Amino acid sequence: MKRYTKDHEWVEIAGKEAVVGISKHAAEELGDITYVELPAEQSKIEAGDSLGVIESVKAASDVYSPVGGTVVAVNTQLEDCPELVNASAEEEGWICRITGFDESDLDDLMDTDAYAEFIRSK
Repeated sequence: MKRYTKDHEWVEIAGKEAVVGISKHAAEELGDITYVELPAEQSKIEAGDSLGVIESVKAASDVYSPVGGTVVAVNTQLEDCPELVNASAEEEGWICRITGFDESDLDDLMDTDAYAEFIRSK
């Protein structure tokens, strides 16, 4: 099950890894994505830290980590094909995988229904 931040990032727990990306809503708001700055593998991050930047024809936006831990993998497909985030923001367009996260980081995040309501209220 995915959880969402108010900054429109998502996280999904897959075994011992937390997979992180931006929401479909965020990708649509950004427009055509032209560049994704990925975090360094093996970097240690805290929940709320910037993972990198996504640039589009409209704007540049920081991507913040919903959980803390160690970045163990990045989606290198985004280096050559950043538009994958537009095509599949919440599946193939993931940004990184994090291990060693604290499950309590998930407590402050929204589930799918709460996130949908959050978007509608904006």
